[in-house]
Amino acid sequence: MHLKKNLFQSVANFIRQESRWLTPGLGVKRWLVVILMGTTLLGIGFAVLVLDVYRTAPETWWLPILSFLSLRFLDRTLRAVIFGGLGLLLVLLGLWGLNRSLLRPFMKPGKTILETIAMHRRRERGPRIVAIGGGTGLSSLLRGIKSHTANLTAIVTVADDGGSSGELRSRLGVLPPGDIRNCLSALSTDEELLSQIFQYRFANSSGLNGHTLGNLLITAMADITGSFEEAIAESGRVLAVQGRVLPSTLRDVRLSAEVSGENGTQPVRVNGESTIPQLGGKIQKVWLEPANIQAFPPALQAILNADLILVGPGSLYTSILPNLLVPDIVEAMRASQALKFYICNVATQPGETDGFSCDDHIKAIEKHVGGRLFDLVICNNQFDGHLPSQSDWVKPGDNFHKQYPVYCTPLVDKSNTWRHDPSRLAQVVMDLFNERTGPLAGKEID
Repeated sequence: MHLKKNLFQSVANFIRQESRWLTPGLGVKRWLVVILMGTTLLGIGFAVLVLDVYRTAPETWWLPILSFLSLRFLDRTLRAVIFGGLGLLLVLLGLWGLNRSLLRPFMKPGKTILETIAMHRRRERGPRIVAIGGGTGLSSLLRGIKSHTANLTAIVTVADDGGSSGELRSRLGVLPPGDIRNCLSALSTDEELLSQIFQYRFANSSGLNGHTLGNLLITAMADITGSFEEAIAESGRVLAVQGRVLPSTLRDVRLSAEVSGENGTQPVRVNGESTIPQLGGKIQKVWLEPANIQAFPPALQAILNADLILVGPGSLYTSILPNLLVPDIVEAMRASQALKFYICNVATQPGETDGFSCDDHIKAIEKHVGGRLFDLVICNNQFDGHLPSQSDWVKPGDNFHKQYPVYCTPLVDKSNTWRHDPSRLAQVVMDLFNERTGPLAGKEID
């Protein structure tokens, strides 16, 4: 009796769940009716043909052939073909309309259903990629790489203390949401409108002190959910992001630096990520306070499970190194079987990497993390655009290729020559990854 009651409840729950497909506004019912009509006509056509053959079939084996060729049989066959053909047409039309109705929310303008499904399946089977950094450099990389894989994780620094993020951090005690907001926007499936709203910055005169809507939303989510990581996840659902954005740590950390004067004067200590580039000297080293902090466990898991780890582009001392200064992050990278690429900046950053070459970027990272970390360095070799004042091109040294595997190619965004072209950079990264892991491993790419 109890078993029968459970079976009845399971059937009732199944019917109740599936009946939700008939909810008004889904655009599904009309196509289900078309499919039902087509199936009915197919059944009628098949019945006309089968019943006629069964009724007129003689006992001699060769007489059905004559019966099949008779005018009377052909007349019935024609009716069966008409019913069946019309039914098949309705079924195909209903399936096409049903698929289009279900996929419409996920289709991009100008893309067919077939193209949408093929792109989704290709991205679904894409490699597991982890991108580490912060600032506009990381968001630019994510914007391009998301078209190649859905298995994408961005690990972002939480050492930012300037601008809107810094004010929210000091007043409300939340982790800085700025870099996380940029990455969520870059991974959004709707960058045309929803992402622009998320990135909207209020004017100082509005009374909101130049805060962005995304920063306020993440902060509000953290207060509502009681968890900063849950706030990121919920904000990602709002933007329908393709991948994940994770902080490198959940600890409230501060970035400090030792900076020498422009004329080689005695190094001074500078506290705060936003103030380090303002001193104008040469950065000797940076560190996090407190030291020996624990990494965010899902970030470590993503690194250990990755097929490819990308570090950069971004501000060397204030966006990239704050992640690598979390000891567990570097240990996980060394333990991971993933390929590790470093993407060097296109241009130097005033107050931070003045006069730096690709060699200097790698040496600075190795100095802080203690040894070699990357399998390949990707550099730009297009130097014919206009750069902002006080910036210069970042070029590889003459002997850099003898110390590290280096791949140089044009990567400049023509509209912003001091930044990478997201699509071009992503394609180069995927080509280099496939070259080293696919059937053509070991061969040079064009």
